[in-house]
Amino acid sequence: MPLTVGAADLLAFAAATTEVHGVPPEDARLLADTLVTAELWGHPSHGMLRLPWYLDRIESGATASVAAPQVVSDNGAVLVVDGRDGLGQVLTDRAVTHGVERARRHGISAVAVRNSGHFGTAAYFTRKAAEQGCVAILVTNASPAMAPWGGREKRVGTNPWSIAAPGGRYGTVVMDIANTAVARGKIYHAKERGQPIPEGWAADTDGVPTTDPRRAIEGLILPMAGHKGYAISFMFDVLAGVLTGSAFGGAVVGPYQPAGKSGVGHLLICVDIRAMADPAEFEQRMEALVEGTKATPAAPGVSEVFVPGEPETRTAERLRVEGITVVDDTWHSLTRIAAATGTPLPRPFPPVEELPA
Repeated sequence: MPLTVGAADLLAFAAATTEVHGVPPEDARLLADTLVTAELWGHPSHGMLRLPWYLDRIESGATASVAAPQVVSDNGAVLVVDGRDGLGQVLTDRAVTHGVERARRHGISAVAVRNSGHFGTAAYFTRKAAEQGCVAILVTNASPAMAPWGGREKRVGTNPWSIAAPGGRYGTVVMDIANTAVARGKIYHAKERGQPIPEGWAADTDGVPTTDPRRAIEGLILPMAGHKGYAISFMFDVLAGVLTGSAFGGAVVGPYQPAGKSGVGHLLICVDIRAMADPAEFEQRMEALVEGTKATPAAPGVSEVFVPGEPETRTAERLRVEGITVVDDTWHSLTRIAAATGTPLPRPFPPVEELPA
């Protein structure tokens, strides 16, 4: 039976168990916050189910518990960093710090990170840059998940990307998508829930469409928009893998594999709004764009038109009060982690008693 846990308790548990694995407290809390934030946004595929994946990789030595990145080259607006197998969340958070600071000096900046790891939700990091007055674009590569268009073996990653911008009184407007029909984590989440996946998400190892998440994990995730999704993913591997000097194509190792250097690459581009426009005018124009979009007449059966990032913000507001639901398989994984680290499990909310009819 799924259990409901408070966000703060879940964060404290994830941070404490990560610290036991030798991760510095500040970095452990960052990792935990990315997982809990994904849960709050309504994306459990990138939430607590991934905690054991990250910890297993630290235990195996595939991921360094203490991030010790080295500067490869520094040309002012352009910085290249070797992550030396550190946690992707930690390295990307530092990239945001560098990217915003350099964008303020130069108007625009590019920070390339090589030899990193999976960083969770890209929007977590682009939002941070947007909150500091930048428009941010973040791309990353990932382990093979889809076949090249016309092929039947997975050679191309989901290679997700995010764009975020300040939206004035509407907060941050942000997009975060994979280039497949669905993020791979959603298939893992369906497997944990024991539920079939929708048609059009994946195919088995023979290239036959399937609704079985287990067969999908072994097989292929289908690209979004047919050949267009494949082409976008391929080109993002150029930016995140080839250009940064990191692994690319079949050489990238996913976070669900406990061993093997990840070799993930990221590219973050930040544009300082002040270098192009008056910030106040930019906010007014963004507000006008949001308002015009939301004023679109809704289709039948639709109550409201949303702009990118708005559903996640609404969901987070609700779940901070209601708590986060953890499915059985994920809770069992957390129970094993608690036993191994000597960390008390978060206390679930008491079940709500149904009123008699």
